[in-house]
Amino acid sequence: MLESLVHCNRALDLGASATVLSRDPEAFRARMPHLANEAALEWLQGDIRSFAFPEGDFDFIVHGAASASAQAAQQPRELLSTLIQGTERMLEFAHAKSAQRFLMTSSGAVYGPQPANLSHLPEDYSGGPAWLNPNEPYASGKKVSEEMCRGAARESATRFTIARCFAFVGPHLPLDQHFAIGNFIGDALAHRDIAVRGDGTPLRSYLYAADLAIWLWTMLLSEGTADAHAEIYNVGSGEALSIGALAQMVLEELHPSGTVNIAEEPVPDTPPKQYVPDVLRAETRLGLKPLIELREAIRRTAAWHRRQS
Repeated sequence: MLESLVHCNRALDLGASATVLSRDPEAFRARMPHLANEAALEWLQGDIRSFAFPEGDFDFIVHGAASASAQAAQQPRELLSTLIQGTERMLEFAHAKSAQRFLMTSSGAVYGPQPANLSHLPEDYSGGPAWLNPNEPYASGKKVSEEMCRGAARESATRFTIARCFAFVGPHLPLDQHFAIGNFIGDALAHRDIAVRGDGTPLRSYLYAADLAIWLWTMLLSEGTADAHAEIYNVGSGEALSIGALAQMVLEELHPSGTVNIAEEPVPDTPPKQYVPDVLRAETRLGLKPLIELREAIRRTAAWHRRQS
């Protein structure tokens, strides 16, 4: 989002600025040198749970502080503290500054396991993660944070939007962590065969990072519905494909001579696990659709990583 803000400032002469909260601004700027000296970005050092409020007026707030990494899940108390206490601090900040709009990036994980008879998860699906399951602190923390935002919306003039984010591909995606599409692209760029650990049947969908930025900016800046102070939108692609088909697609685009090796055979008569959003609400209310199809997204992601190396 910061990259797109900087780009739009230059292309459209917006004159917009952003204050960026980070526990370690210097480390962030070192990872993102192209943003380090941007005049439109002011850096604020602090923890999301306790940061000192900066001076000035703030019309728009984007609350995206969380970690979805496997390492963070190994410290559930710290993760839950960051999610819940961090949201509380951001709501205090929004109230103190009389902010107009507040965007919280949540997760499709709040729905819990997707039922086999439901091809796409709509925003009004009433499922949820196993409550306080020690293996699901991220999902539980996001669920509580959503409720905190919805409660604040009933007591505030600030308009709240909750973006339930699913799966994405694009620049900055790690190629060596627990993201399947990132691992597949990493293998293909290294001219390795792709190994799928399971049976390849789970269904996923992927939205390109540029589309993600467009969707989030639209959700932050749109007027929304006249009778709602808190709106919830799924953010992702509704076009599902299996993990096995995804691995094959990555090879076709980046390493055609490679092979996909699937570790397990599918269990007969067992429906595949799914994690696919229904994005009709974003399309009908906000006019949002993916602009970059998945094959092109894979090529663009690979090209970005080649440039970094």
